[in-house]
Amino acid sequence: MRFLPTDEQADFARTLRSLLAAADVPAAVRDWAGGRHGPGRTLWSRLADTGLFALAVPEAYEGLGPLPPELALGFVELGRAGVPGPVVETAAACVLLAGLDEEAPAKRFLPALAGGGASATLTLPGGSPYALDADAASYCFTVSGAGELRLAAGGGGPLLASTDPARRLSVPPAGGELLAAGPRVLEAARTAARWARLLTAAQCLGVGEALLARTVEYAKRRTQFGVPIGGFQAVKHRLADTLLGLEFARPLVWAAALSLDPADVAAAKLTAGESAYRAAMSALQLHGAVGYTEELDLSLWLRKARPLRDAWGTPSACRAEVLAAPRPRGR
Repeated sequence: MRFLPTDEQADFARTLRSLLAAADVPAAVRDWAGGRHGPGRTLWSRLADTGLFALAVPEAYEGLGPLPPELALGFVELGRAGVPGPVVETAAACVLLAGLDEEAPAKRFLPALAGGGASATLTLPGGSPYALDADAASYCFTVSGAGELRLAAGGGGPLLASTDPARRLSVPPAGGELLAAGPRVLEAARTAARWARLLTAAQCLGVGEALLARTVEYAKRRTQFGVPIGGFQAVKHRLADTLLGLEFARPLVWAAALSLDPADVAAAKLTAGESAYRAAMSALQLHGAVGYTEELDLSLWLRKARPLRDAWGTPSACRAEVLAAPRPRGR
């Protein structure tokens, strides 16, 4: 099994990284948190032009996929840059719609989602009851435990507070247009939830890498007793532990993207989420009091680590799924 990206995959990741480096993503995040979605939607359109969202959509519906390894690589870059919006939820909605028996919903929604002309958020059985950015998404899908897929009325309910101001949560209103129903909807919802968990793990990996890179740079510049704090043994050990955690998470994310096995995906989410959270704690401690300030861009990533760690599978839920997975018997 190959865990290293191909040259083509690596080129795609570099293209995304260059695009995001040229954009003022921190400003777009702050605007998004304040309910001003224009800059975020402009960034969304540029990302869609690379084919990012089309990777979750079958070719029959004007997509390029489904290609989970390429999509996971792309979502690492989204996490590294701190891109706001329901990016995971849009990809999961594409997987959900493509997995239905009825073609009508897929034909109706997937071309626009693949091309970046629309975005989506959703709630699924067994997941959080809160939809992310329902006030900004073009569509809000809900799947009930009875297997009913509905298009919720626009806007969602009142916004709820979140650790990350750019993650705007609300409870979708009950009812809405019935798009499909039956066991196939529940099966498609389980697949969509697995993709959402995988892509959130990839986001966590990117967030952790961004936090580590900024902390290393700060440790080189910040002096104490006349020398950079990066030269202190305790700081070196803390940064090394953070790096090791992220490097252990990386192959788990790639393995999960290749297999899409539920236990593999849960292990990737658990490890990447915990590694990103530890990277946030290290960044906060080593930056000192300045790390708390909202004016510092570092705060944008600090606030993402905890919500992403818990989104689409808390550590305890992922750990339980890994432990419950059947294991091959030894010879």
